[in-house]
Amino acid sequence: MNVLLTGGAGYIGSHICNTIVDLGYKVLTIDNLSTGNKNLIPQGVELINSDIADEKAINSILKKNKFDVVMHLAAFTRVGESVREPEKYQLNNFEKAKIFVDTCLKNNLKKFIFSSTGSVYGNLEKNINIKENEPTKPINPYSESKLKFEKYLIKETKKNNASCTILRYFNVAGADLQKRTGLISNPDNLIKAVCEVAVKKREKLIINGNDYKTKDGTPIRDFIHVLDLADIHILVAKSLSKIKENEIYNCGYGVGFSIMDVIKEMNSIIGSEIPIEFGSRRKGDAVYSVADNEKFLQKFNWKPKYNNLKIILESALKWEQSLK
Repeated sequence: MNVLLTGGAGYIGSHICNTIVDLGYKVLTIDNLSTGNKNLIPQGVELINSDIADEKAINSILKKNKFDVVMHLAAFTRVGESVREPEKYQLNNFEKAKIFVDTCLKNNLKKFIFSSTGSVYGNLEKNINIKENEPTKPINPYSESKLKFEKYLIKETKKNNASCTILRYFNVAGADLQKRTGLISNPDNLIKAVCEVAVKKREKLIINGNDYKTKDGTPIRDFIHVLDLADIHILVAKSLSKIKENEIYNCGYGVGFSIMDVIKEMNSIIGSEIPIEFGSRRKGDAVYSVADNEKFLQKFNWKPKYNNLKIILESALKWEQSLK
């Protein structure tokens, strides 16, 4: 298998790169390094430093190589920033992604895996696990940009007799167990922030709201280990190599943990209590975001390897400790 991966120098992309290499497959990654770090890309993987909307550069890559599938991850992903700068997210996550897909289709690359988000569902009235057919109601510009591109990709792949699989990630967390890669920075990422407080890079953790309608007043999330998510991409790529389809799958474990659950687990790991402070709610945050993952489990007979909050937190903490 030969994979074209956009955003391979990012947090999730670099884990997928490592997984592809570990399995003996080939991968070429495109990343403009605006948020990625080239040091996270495994040795021997070719990095093209380019914007995905640079048609000349992308055309050149596609003419020189024959790829079996494209995994499109390149995007801005920070919810808070998207609320402050919605135009930036519309341009990068939608307009530029459209140009990239059009260029791929023109070059007869017709199998796409798209990195989307569970936040496209927005705030449900009831705290229930979310199925793929749940109505989408994005509550921030980041989610809006992802959903707009989902719709465009489905429309264009159907029109061009191509295939796409849309993966709606829930809360991706953890790090490579060999400490080859992990999350370097993201102010919106809860587990990153918890780890930074645990290793005393931050003074305290500010919890955005403790008056939600949940068991302890803090939001509930479905945390999926980044290594399991990387495995999901491989399973989907293998499937797309055999059949043509346009499908959407939730990527999560179907289990929800509150922010306080995460803090208590980290306290247990480090043997002390991290300092916390309750702040006001953050615009664009959902109360309850947990995947119903039955569709993916049944289709692929998938058995996650790291479905454990302790493993997720310990791997993230070890990565944080390895950063200078």
